[in-house]
Amino acid sequence: MLLASVMQGGVPGPLVEGKADSAVRVVIYEDLQCPDCAVFRTMLDEKLLAKYGAKVAFEHREFPLAKHSWARRAAIASKYLQGLKVEAALEFRRETMKGLREIQADSFEEWLRGYCRKHGLDGEKAVAALSDAALQAAVEADFQDGVARGIARTPTALVNGEPFIETFTVEEISKGIEAALKENGIQ
Repeated sequence: MLLASVMQGGVPGPLVEGKADSAVRVVIYEDLQCPDCAVFRTMLDEKLLAKYGAKVAFEHREFPLAKHSWARRAAIASKYLQGLKVEAALEFRRETMKGLREIQADSFEEWLRGYCRKHGLDGEKAVAALSDAALQAAVEADFQDGVARGIARTPTALVNGEPFIETFTVEEISKGIEAALKENGIQ
C-alpha cells in the first residue's frame, strides 16, 4: 500500500493512502474518538484499500468533534507522528480507533506515551507536541475546511465530492467509487 504526506507550511498536510496522485479522491473527515469512524477504518483496511488502493487516493482530514473529550489531542498527535513517519501516524490512527473503549480523557497522554514506547518513539516529545501551535493550527485548518464544505458528522467521506455520511455500507461507497473511476476513465 502506498502512503503519502504533503508538507504544508512546515507541518504535515493530509495523510493519503492508496494512489496519491489519482484523479479519484476519497476525502475522509474523521474523528479519532468516533465509533462510526472506527467502523469505517475497519472497512477501509479490510475492503476498500484492497480493492481500490492502486487506483484511488484516500485522503484523511481531521474533524475532531467537540463532544469527544480527547479527539482533538489525538488529531494533533497524529499530525505530529505523521511528521516523523507516515506509517507511524497511520498505525496510531488504527490503534487509537481500536482502543476507543480503553482511552479516557484523563489517561490520553499516558496512552500516547505507551503507543510511542511500543513503536520506538519518544513519548515525551509526542506529549509535548500536543501544545505545538502549528500542529494545533493544522488540525483546526482541516476542521474549518470541513465546516466550509458543510461537514457536521463523522465519518464523512467525499468521493469526488459526493458525500457518504456517518453510517454507510461498503457497497454504497464502492458504488460511488466505481462511478468516479468510470467518470475519470480509470479501469
